[in-house]
Amino acid sequence: MVEKILKLFKSELKVVNIGLEFFYKSLKDQNVKAVHVVWQPPPKIEKDLQDILGKIL
Repeated sequence: MVEKILKLFKSELKVVNIGLEFFYKSLKDQNVKAVHVVWQPPPKIEKDLQDILGKIL
C-alpha cells in the first residue's frame, strides 16, 4: 500500500482543469501537463420550463 502511494507522488503530474482558466494558466506556467475544459453550471430556469425542456429532449 505504501509503495503505491510513494509511486503516485513520484509520478508526473497530469491535470484536467474544469472551470477557472486562471488555474490552468498557473499550471502551464509551472510546466505541468494540463488541459482546460470550459464549463459553466447550467442556467437556473423555472420548474415549468425545465419540465417542458425535459420532455422535448
